[in-house]
Amino acid sequence: MNPTWVLRTGRLVLTPVGGRDLPDLQAFKADPQVFAVMLGGVRSAVDTAEELARDVIAWGANGYGIWAVREAQGQRFVGVTGLEPRPDGRGVALRFALSPDAQGRGLAREAAGAALRFGHDQAALRRIVAVARESNGGSRVVLGAIGMTACDSFIQNGYRMVMFESISPLVRPAAGAWR
Repeated sequence: MNPTWVLRTGRLVLTPVGGRDLPDLQAFKADPQVFAVMLGGVRSAVDTAEELARDVIAWGANGYGIWAVREAQGQRFVGVTGLEPRPDGRGVALRFALSPDAQGRGLAREAAGAALRFGHDQAALRRIVAVARESNGGSRVVLGAIGMTACDSFIQNGYRMVMFESISPLVRPAAGAWR
């Protein structure tokens, strides 16, 4: 694992997902309190293992991906955040989800903000998007708090979705062209 891919905030450590995270991810993604509203919904243990394999490959292919989010004190797994191309072609998306007992303490803002900064500063992504259900006030507040702005809306699976975006203020491409 590339050490520059590990992110630290005041209260969190974000590490690219890997095999050691599988048990935590399987429990997390099977929890309907967490993943029922996520794209693709609740995952089976097999689905989670297959998704983890794709996530590990994505880090090597793209230089960005999904992080396991752990509390710095005690290393307790609290969720995931990361960057991945949206399957509908709308761009590279910021995603985040935290366990219910980790919500309401600003940890989502801390983790998602770190992932967004990494995307612009280290992965040289000029534009990053994020999507939240219109009814998901918590996610929308987090996205606004980290500097993303609403730019579009659309219907997906019968739900109105709000798309947010962040455009990098940087004009210097890193090691090649902007993605």
